[in-house]
Amino acid sequence: MVFNWLQRVFRQVFSKRKDIKLGLYGPPNAGKTTLANRISMDWIGEEVGTVSSLPHETREIQTKEITIKKGRKELSFNLVDTPGIATKIDYEDFIKAGLPEKEAKKRAREATKGVIDAIKWLDDMDAVIVVIDATKDPLNQVNITIIGNLQARNIPVIIAANKIDLKRANIKRVKDAFPAYEVIGISAKEGTGMDELYEALFKLLK
Repeated sequence: MVFNWLQRVFRQVFSKRKDIKLGLYGPPNAGKTTLANRISMDWIGEEVGTVSSLPHETREIQTKEITIKKGRKELSFNLVDTPGIATKIDYEDFIKAGLPEKEAKKRAREATKGVIDAIKWLDDMDAVIVVIDATKDPLNQVNITIIGNLQARNIPVIIAANKIDLKRANIKRVKDAFPAYEVIGISAKEGTGMDELYEALFKLLK
């Protein structure tokens, strides 16, 4: 009897799942950090990072420990906000956005490093929310590359079609582009669709 009890205790202690890492991936300005802030504010009352209309505002990996609840159920994970993935980063684009040349070159270097770090972190992810700007054509090189890499790694994916508060948003276009995945229309800025997203996370990470 004592031996059986000890076996149960050891199983409980050593079979606990490692900390779940939930990554937010997508191109620059799709709304990843806005979504990270929305999730974090909803559950712990803290923001994850700074939001800006300037591309590559997020240039470093940012994490928050989050626990979401549904009735008696709880789901805890490390929320990982990643820099926007881009196929090309040119300091001249930052100059056009109004930055002085020295600052533009510095931001371009940091943004490039951020993209490399985000790709490296893919192997550590247990699941990923791919954030897509629903006002734009979803079949661009960045979105296809991100989702292809996640598929190759067998990482579970939810696609968040963001910015549905804008008139140009087209969720159907996103669903048609990626029919193999669950696509949830949200407005990270307004909080629309978040309950559906949380429900999907419980199913994805159970």
